[in-house]
Amino acid sequence: MNSIYCSKGHENSPGSRFCLQCGENLLDTPMNYSIQPGLTLGDRYVILRQIGQGGFGRTYLAEDVNRFRELCVLKEFSPQVQTAYVVQKAEELFEREASVLYKLQHPQIPRFRELLRMNLGGKEYLFLVQDYVEGETYSSLLNARIQRGLRFTEAEVRQLLLSILPVLEYIHSLGVIHRDISPDNLMLRTVDQLPVLIDFGGVKQVVATVASQYYQPGAVAPPPAPTLLGKIGFAPPEQMQTGMVSPHSDLYALAATMLVLLTGKQPQELIDNYTLSWQWRREVSLSQTLAQVLDKMLSVRPSDRYQSARQVLQALNQSPANYPPTQYPTPPQPTSATVAISPSSPTLREAKATSPSSPPPPWWTPTKTFLAAAAVAGSVGLIWWGMNSSRDVGEVKPTPTASPIPTEEPTDPLAQYSPAERQRKERLSDRRQQLGIDEKFYINLVNQVFWDRNPSLRGRTLSNGTQDESLRAEWDKTASELLEKLTPLSNKARQKLGTYTTAERARWKLQVNKINVGSRSLADLGNAAFLSVFPEQRGKDFLNQPIGQVWYGFVSDRLSAILDGSAFEKLVFDPGATGKTVSGTLQPGGGKVFIAGLAKEQSLELKLEANSQVLLSVYSPSGKIQFLEDSTQRTLSTKLPERGFYEFVVVSTASKPVDYQLSITVENPTPPPLSTPTPTLTPTPTLTPTPTLTPTPTLTPTPILTPTPTETATPIPTPAQETTP
Repeated sequence: MNSIYCSKGHENSPGSRFCLQCGENLLDTPMNYSIQPGLTLGDRYVILRQIGQGGFGRTYLAEDVNRFRELCVLKEFSPQVQTAYVVQKAEELFEREASVLYKLQHPQIPRFRELLRMNLGGKEYLFLVQDYVEGETYSSLLNARIQRGLRFTEAEVRQLLLSILPVLEYIHSLGVIHRDISPDNLMLRTVDQLPVLIDFGGVKQVVATVASQYYQPGAVAPPPAPTLLGKIGFAPPEQMQTGMVSPHSDLYALAATMLVLLTGKQPQELIDNYTLSWQWRREVSLSQTLAQVLDKMLSVRPSDRYQSARQVLQALNQSPANYPPTQYPTPPQPTSATVAISPSSPTLREAKATSPSSPPPPWWTPTKTFLAAAAVAGSVGLIWWGMNSSRDVGEVKPTPTASPIPTEEPTDPLAQYSPAERQRKERLSDRRQQLGIDEKFYINLVNQVFWDRNPSLRGRTLSNGTQDESLRAEWDKTASELLEKLTPLSNKARQKLGTYTTAERARWKLQVNKINVGSRSLADLGNAAFLSVFPEQRGKDFLNQPIGQVWYGFVSDRLSAILDGSAFEKLVFDPGATGKTVSGTLQPGGGKVFIAGLAKEQSLELKLEANSQVLLSVYSPSGKIQFLEDSTQRTLSTKLPERGFYEFVVVSTASKPVDYQLSITVENPTPPPLSTPTPTLTPTPTLTPTPTLTPTPTLTPTPILTPTPTETATPIPTPAQETTP
């Protein structure tokens, strides 16, 4: 049982009624607040159930009502000593740790959402809020195999190393050390069978520091000593003895984890009690390459180990002839009836352009697989384990299921490639990982474009032989081109490729409506950016294909540009003035939205000075009237039919930067005050039959670039403008 503390921080035995040091009545001390299912924390997180309990508190599964009831995890921390000093120090340390977690934006790391502070029942609580991952830890997977007399194979362990080492390379580049790698903190996610690195040790360090250094109220803490964290046998000796950690500390723990998966035995059973050296060879026989790599990772002297994850990756790949059987499943050989580009694999998943509950897009059938094993095996480097993110569940113990990882050891297709082809594919793999693009989405995207360029090959399986060497080279060339085309996207947008859903459009619509901008204007900017990079998609129905996810990415970035003001400006007329002129330079695919609050019956004169590659759109406050839409027309003269904020959008279709100047003249401009609800923001029953800010069938992608006699743009499918009063 836990000790009981009085309000002054004095420790007492469980069951004590009075403090043995100061005599305080412990029965009056606030007890732990009971967090029950159905409770809403922070007006946002609805508790569903408790899913774990660790050394620093409980872990809860919750729904985020502000994010379409997405599942998330709340990790609780509540200092046993509830003094102002302890709570303040705990908050400071957690704030620092939260800032570190927030920096980690990697598909194989659960995304940290926020640090939530709550006072419940008179007691201060801190919650770390992270994404939810449904799956099983590798400890659970191993236990299930042991019950069947099985262990992880060398091929599987090598695949896992190739998947996790780039993740460690990423966190180490940010100065973050995991500190607690073990089978308990590696999780195989159910939805796509991808491994996720969970439960970073920095949080536990905060708890230990608070417990050991700040339980004396008012005390001035000495310089923090290294906190001894890590699991015995997994953490290297120097970490357990001094608390000092480096990248090679994580590599040591990773090697120990791999040996546990290979042998089914814990480190204490694999280390000689007298010499303290690893004696694993009596349990399992490995290829020379992998054996040497693991031994070096487990060197007693830190200086003898690999110093970076990149060095381990290079060592694993330096000798193709010594590769264990296999990194990738053997693809089916081409036949006259085979037309897919892909090896069969139980872990292959399709990138989704719709919500998870939606039916598969029309180009998918259960009999199709979309990947060129030959073309992809080397290019993605981490196929079958992949990269993705969700929640950190720590102590969660899901219901065991049969392991999805094949126990057979097929042949490695990489060994059949020439050195030049292998090098080419490794460069592609490095570039994809550098950009943070999910490998399964990347494969589906390249396949789509490859097939579009080679319709006669649609469905054809590429072999590993010399007969398809030229086709594999063409596939790799397509992949290289696409990676460069995705470079302009922000890191955040690239990492979300393959996960965007129609719910994103509903959320984006709400966000732009708040600043009096319609979703049609947002789509105009997104279309311009997307089509400047993928002009061949103009006029095509692409939203339910992998390339549609790229469109979402560009729109997401344009939304950010509108919200931060770089692609948005509110026009305010000077006192007594009847005109306003704005000018600027548009980059290729760039655009900008202007709004002006105008009154009904005012006369509007508009003039745009720019070349024909700059398109102009003008929308009424309700969105019901499109005076101009992606038009090359340069002037507009009209009487305004509504009161509210009018939108003026300029976008560039040029391949070089272009200048523009937009002049607006109105008769007696009297913009509506910001404090008064306008038709753009607030619907009224007398003006519109449906709520403005509720997602409606208008979210269904429909052509919005309808050409006028003066237009040059071809319509493409995009979300339609919401109808607002």
